Amino acid sequence: QWHHIENLDLQLLFVVGFTVFLANCVDYDILFANKFVNHTDSSKVTLPDAFLPVNVCSARIQDNNAFVIFVLIISGVFWLHRLVKFIYNVCCYWEIRSFYINALKMNMSELPYATWQEVQARIVEIQKEHQICIHKKELTELDIYHRILRFKNYMVAMVNKSLLPVRFRLPVFGDCVFYTRGLKYNFELIFFWGPGSLFENEWSLKPEYKRGGNRLELADRLASRILWIGIANLLLCPVILVWQILYAFFSYTEVIKREPGSLGARCWSLYGRCYLRHFNELDHELMSRLSKGYKAASKYMNCFLSPLLTVVAKNVAFFAGSLLAVLIALTIYDEDVLAVEHVLSSVTLLGVCITVCRSFIPDKHMVFCPEQLLRVILAHIHYMPDHWQGNAHRYETRDQFSQLFQYKAVFILEELLSPVVTPIILIFCLRRKSLEIIDFFRNFTVEVIGVGDTCSFAQMDIRQHGHPA
Repeated sequence: QWHHIENLDLQLLFVVGFTVFLANCVDYDILFANKFVNHTDSSKVTLPDAFLPVNVCSARIQDNNAFVIFVLIISGVFWLHRLVKFIYNVCCYWEIRSFYINALKMNMSELPYATWQEVQARIVEIQKEHQICIHKKELTELDIYHRILRFKNYMVAMVNKSLLPVRFRLPVFGDCVFYTRGLKYNFELIFFWGPGSLFENEWSLKPEYKRGGNRLELADRLASRILWIGIANLLLCPVILVWQILYAFFSYTEVIKREPGSLGARCWSLYGRCYLRHFNELDHELMSRLSKGYKAASKYMNCFLSPLLTVVAKNVAFFAGSLLAVLIALTIYDEDVLAVEHVLSSVTLLGVCITVCRSFIPDKHMVFCPEQLLRVILAHIHYMPDHWQGNAHRYETRDQFSQLFQYKAVFILEELLSPVVTPIILIFCLRRKSLEIIDFFRNFTVEVIGVGDTCSFAQMDIRQHGHPA
């Protein structure tokens, strides 16, 4: 996957530039026909007529909106950082390419079709011949996994031990899970690679965190660092929030227009992908496993559609369909009907309304068999608490499973709320767990020769940690 290209983030430039253009460089009175334009050669109003001249546009940006200039400066600095990271990733990619061609003797044409097991086997064989890892005579497949998934194994362990504050009990909503990409980014920044993090490089935990003598001092230092990062998130909250809203608008508007029912579809939540992840499981292996259980998971969640909601959806779809049919018939009879104000908008909204209502109407041929579906899901996700067995038909089980398999609309809403909620979690929740975090890294870190410091749970040592079941 071309992650080094994604890191350039050309979408950031487009979203910021296009938003500033729409806010300052468009004459909406002309666009909405509230003001007439004098033409010498044509009576038609064209789209460029609604664009303000360059000097007027730049003057409006400079004189009327200090917040826009601030956003542009922040966005420019951020994009320069991404540009530097992009150049660095391209250099790393070139080194990886050379390694595959020269060391593993794999052509770039055959690399996209090679299996991960084949790549692993070649690395193990090359180690025996050329000693690419100088600290060990032989490399095992587990050593390779530990090098690649060092930090992700720690994150999986912390989520599974409820060390990270992602589960909350709210007065009205009950047990809730909040785990977004922004919150995950801050966790990784604090623990692994940010300034003052617990690791001194990509493979070694700082020596002071391996000793228990000064654990209270280290916990205070970590709590202070979490506080400052939380304050930084709080100060940047307005900028990040505006960016999240604009990015969601530009990303999902076309999808919602084309497939309005997509918001009613479900996806594996970020929390679910982390909680259900095995130790030493690569991204493509995880997604392949969860994708196999997607259809069964969707059918299971659809078993719990409300009969009352189904009746309401059927009636709303009928009324909206009737209005849409009349408007379409009138348009076929005389296309000038489309020139009437808001007719085209009404046709679009009615179509969206019908599609959304259909997502709440179950298939008439669907058979209610939640226990069987949950067993099929278990075969792929490898997770089922004891109290789920025999209770697949209960709403309590369904609510707990929905934390792992959420609506796409809920995922979008959580990402929009992330800039506001993330600093609150960091300042008021994560700081209180600083001592537990220090103890976790000291107690569950082992040094492996030729690999570095790894999470002890990823060693698969049944004698130390017990059977995973």
